[in-house]
Amino acid sequence: MQQFESRLPVNQGRKFCYDIVFADNFDHLFEELCRIVPDFLSSGTPHGETDQNAPFPYDKVLIITDSNVAPLYLSDVIGPLEHHDIPVFSYVIPAGEEHKNLDEIRRLYAFMIDRHLDRHSVLIALGGGVVGDMTGFAAATYLRGIDYIQIPTTLLAQADSSIGGKTGVDFDGYKNMVGAFKMPKLVFENVSTLKSLDGRQYASGFAEVMKAGLIRDEVFYSWLISNMYEILERDPVTLQTMIYNADLIKKMVVEKDPYEKGDRRLLNLGHTLGHAIEKYLNFTLTHGECVALGCVCAAFLSWKKGYLSSDEYYEIRDMFVPFGLPITVENIDPDTVISLMHSDKKAVNDHVPFVLLKGIGRAFVSDEVMDEDCGAALHEILWEEEQ
Repeated sequence: MQQFESRLPVNQGRKFCYDIVFADNFDHLFEELCRIVPDFLSSGTPHGETDQNAPFPYDKVLIITDSNVAPLYLSDVIGPLEHHDIPVFSYVIPAGEEHKNLDEIRRLYAFMIDRHLDRHSVLIALGGGVVGDMTGFAAATYLRGIDYIQIPTTLLAQADSSIGGKTGVDFDGYKNMVGAFKMPKLVFENVSTLKSLDGRQYASGFAEVMKAGLIRDEVFYSWLISNMYEILERDPVTLQTMIYNADLIKKMVVEKDPYEKGDRRLLNLGHTLGHAIEKYLNFTLTHGECVALGCVCAAFLSWKKGYLSSDEYYEIRDMFVPFGLPITVENIDPDTVISLMHSDKKAVNDHVPFVLLKGIGRAFVSDEVMDEDCGAALHEILWEEEQ
């Protein structure tokens, strides 16, 4: 596990280089924006060789946020831009997963067209995973692609979704069914924004942090357990170290496999059944809560198939609890959840590859998980079954 640093470069191929910048305020955001080399100027320009005192590189800025985040942080981001006479607009999406759809994207396109945004403009995603995914998708598709920047304000977005260039929207309730790969030009993570999260949203993000340790780093996973109280109390130094190392794991995975042809599939630990549960319950559970349930299912199947001992399974399962995440769920029909799983975008010939564990930090992709295995795992997490 590495100690916290203020900058983490991500190299997903020469054309797709960007920095993750860690901060505890927005004081240096404008300076970081001025370091960016836009796509329309970047031909032949090596990453990291930009002039820190360069002028602002875009003609117009559109900040996309949601109705929860706008009252908290929108003025902090707009202020420095307006102070430097940068034309800046804002677009506020109603908060909630139910608004992550093509209808809202259509309204966003119309807003962009009305304000004459072009390829010399930039989008800024200010918010959580929903805002980041939607902004990235709009950037990937508007005028066949314009630049965008991630300013994640939730733990889930800072530790996972803002990194790697996956963008998309839900379609008829199916999670991220329509999307594109679009790398950001910068990820600016102000860790102090995590103080404004309610307990449930904070816990939701922690599921992705735990997942990072489970798939790749046993030392980091053990550190999370050892620092449980500091994490729950949102100690700033602990949070910086935690998010940095979660991001480092994701950086290493996406650099090796930018377009999910191989190792990047490991990041789907807990998501195969988790997404199906999320849809079955009509998004009444948070994404992280469903990922936690999915990780329990994956650990259970890893035990049943002989990759984990029973002690390892129960330890993994039970460690979600003190962090405020569920390990059981009420009122789901396993057969329907399995049917929804087969509609997952990752299904191949009606079969969905499944991420299992050979130990903490040792994830692998398995093709041996059948429907009956998934049914057993879902019965394992059914609350009624444990009474």
